[in-house]
Amino acid sequence: RAIAARYMSQQRLLELIDDPDEVVRRVLAYRLPIDQLEPLISDSDREVRVTVADRLPVEQLERLANDVDYLVRNTVAKRLPEGRLFSLMCDKDREVRRTVANRLPTASLGLMQFDKDESVRLAIVERMDANQAVSMLGDSDWRVRLTAALKVPLAALSEVINDKDEEVRAVVKQRLEDNE
Repeated sequence: RAIAARYMSQQRLLELIDDPDEVVRRVLAYRLPIDQLEPLISDSDREVRVTVADRLPVEQLERLANDVDYLVRNTVAKRLPEGRLFSLMCDKDREVRRTVANRLPTASLGLMQFDKDESVRLAIVERMDANQAVSMLGDSDWRVRLTAALKVPLAALSEVINDKDEEVRAVVKQRLEDNE
């Protein structure tokens, strides 16, 4: 049936919308016209919903922003316009939050600087400008502090000159010496 669905006319595809085989429904998610994807938005198979999220018009994507599966929400986060990413900043999955962190407008990066996951905070500090990164010098993760120390204005380095991590201290020392 899945092979046949690849070659069926568009009109006949709708006959298979409730097919028990998820491979058939995935083919439908690829082949159906966008305005006929509605029944597949709540499909039991996540790959079907990911495909739907890939194809839905941007203005309809938020309907999948609360999907139970993180891959579906991550696909939504990759496609939503920057200004509509705020609803996903507190997603329960770090991959979704990291995608949001990589797409947020620069001016909004500070909103995620206290994320519970260090990989998300690292993505945030990597995108921050020098002045924004100053706020990350006190982070609990040494990689975040190191990345911040590499870009903050020299005057701000006094905050981490005696950092508990040797690599952070070495970067601070090197930057200060290079400036002399």
